[in-house]
Amino acid sequence: MTTTETEGARQSGRLVKGPGLLLVWLYGVMSVGAVSRSVYQIATEFDRAPLAYGLSAVAAVVYAFITYTLVRGGETARRAALVCCAAELAGVLIVGTWTLVEPSAFPDATVWSDYGYGYVFIPVLLPLTGIWWLRRSRTA
Repeated sequence: MTTTETEGARQSGRLVKGPGLLLVWLYGVMSVGAVSRSVYQIATEFDRAPLAYGLSAVAAVVYAFITYTLVRGGETARRAALVCCAAELAGVLIVGTWTLVEPSAFPDATVWSDYGYGYVFIPVLLPLTGIWWLRRSRTA
């Protein structure tokens, strides 16, 4: 193994130890849930609430990408996951507020509706935890 490969393996392990392992598991579960929900809703009733179902699909892509970057590890992946967690948090806050201010725009809920109320607020807590972990796991 070269020095770069050894360093990459060490960095990869850092992201999935301790809280990182829990984050990978939670993001993986949220990915499966959001993908399943959005695929079904888009395939069967897209005309009913296209904005809500489209946003659920966006959430699914974000969750899947963060899961991938956490598993991949390394400094570049950590930075990409950090940016995505910040974007996810912004999305949750914007969509959550939007669903409260103008509920008529959302005839059906999204993953991020009401700050993730339908998902026990995991969508708002997950990016906060992810940002904390990714900042803490930064390489020297």
